[in-house]
Amino acid sequence: MVNPTEPIIIIGAGVFGLSTAYELSSRGYKNITVLDRFLPPVPDGSSVDISRIIRMEYADPVYHQMAQEAMQGWKTSFKDYYHHSGFAILSETSSNPYIEKILQITEAQGGSLDASPNANSLKKMYPDIRADYSALNAYHNSDGGWADAEGSIRHLANLCKINGVSFITGKRGTVQTLQKEGGRVNGVNVLSGEFLPTSKVILAAGAWSNLLLDMSYAASASGQPVGFIQLTPEEASNLQRIPVMINLTSGIFAFPPQPGTNILKVARHSYGFGTAIKSDDGGRIVSSPKRDSNNANQSFLPEEADQALRDGLRQLLPEFANHPWSSLRLCWYTDTPEGDFIIDHHPTLKGLFLATGGAGHAFKFLPVLGRYIADCFEHRASAALRQKWRLRLPDSKKEVKIGDGSRAGPAFRILSPEEQSKL
Repeated sequence: MVNPTEPIIIIGAGVFGLSTAYELSSRGYKNITVLDRFLPPVPDGSSVDISRIIRMEYADPVYHQMAQEAMQGWKTSFKDYYHHSGFAILSETSSNPYIEKILQITEAQGGSLDASPNANSLKKMYPDIRADYSALNAYHNSDGGWADAEGSIRHLANLCKINGVSFITGKRGTVQTLQKEGGRVNGVNVLSGEFLPTSKVILAAGAWSNLLLDMSYAASASGQPVGFIQLTPEEASNLQRIPVMINLTSGIFAFPPQPGTNILKVARHSYGFGTAIKSDDGGRIVSSPKRDSNNANQSFLPEEADQALRDGLRQLLPEFANHPWSSLRLCWYTDTPEGDFIIDHHPTLKGLFLATGGAGHAFKFLPVLGRYIADCFEHRASAALRQKWRLRLPDSKKEVKIGDGSRAGPAFRILSPEEQSKL
């Protein structure tokens, strides 16, 4: 166990890094520093922008239980950032293996979902749904909704500061490489100034993790399309009584408009797009967002992704299908073989702990995620959980299967050099 007075550096100020910093500082660790390119909320991280789905439905009993625990946190400690809109899963087929697993696990843990072969039944509870959903199957839970992601992260960062956690950002907080000596990580090399020594490095850099550590056999970054539409106050008021909805056949999901800004968000939970970026530790080529600039500045999506979001709007909210985008972005997932997190002490590099691999679903656990990470860090977690979240070692295939069965849309592809130049 790390001495609570020895220095700990956490690389990354997203949901993994901040929840870890807060929990460890709450447990008495006195010398924690979080490094990132930007102050949180990090503008191009996967833990920010206006909304994230908060749900309890999972095809895995561990995450199902975690989601139930997290929901209590959203309703209490983080209630100012949680919007209890309801949550609906839609499907274009009567049989969906992922949904079937969800139903089995929900029932096994004493819950249930409202199921209907005609999703127009949702209109009884949500009168602002006006499209024809008769061709869709619906699975509904009123106990779900969405969270203000940016606001939640800002609040969590403030809690860290109150607990005495330090932050270094800008070039001094931008990590180039891990400093290694004799099979141990003993610090980090940064863009500006001398290397920063430490007793323990916690790598929580999300989609940027592969730039710092060869994890190509265990995780890979993918960009997922997201679009935003600025509504008028009247348009937004006509959409307030809708749930968060996801079509698991297409991967398209949409939120009620954000109160105050009247911004409508639509996105796709898919296999996504990759890039080809050179790392600083030997010139490996990996899929990653850019390190030295804000990836959210460029409002670009591949043409087919833009069209897919439009088609999704035509199905779910057709009156807004032709509204102009106010902005577009790629939200960067850190994909893992079965959608499991990577929370583990590195098996061969002493002094290095990993908390990454969100796989597009970690944010909803914000109220409890740090507790689970800290238990793994302190070797308190069960052997089964540590095995589930282990860092996989290389094998002959070196191929990451993407996700837990919940994804949809076209196969993963690497963006062309021309497309990458627009990011």
